[in-house]
Amino acid sequence: MVIWRPPFELLYHPDVSRRDLRRISSEAKRRIKRAIEEKLAFAPEQFGDPLRRTLQGYWKLRVGDYRVIYKVRGKQVIIFRVGHRREIYQKDPGSR
Repeated sequence: MVIWRPPFELLYHPDVSRRDLRRISSEAKRRIKRAIEEKLAFAPEQFGDPLRRTLQGYWKLRVGDYRVIYKVRGKQVIIFRVGHRREIYQKDPGSR
């Protein structure tokens, strides 16, 4: 049996589970988790869009009305924020 490992390691900022995910419904959490594991772990720059201006260097993944804000460093994807699209860009994700 062959065990397939994704090429990118997923790392989460502690506030993602402490703050961000508490505000999201169970169904939305399942969709977001699946999108992260199926897309960001394999090709984060293919599935995401680069952010601009003050968020330059960060990427976003769209999952319905929710956004995942992350940064790619080598073979690591660091997830800084997960939230609804109308509030996700209000705070610099790296300032947490």
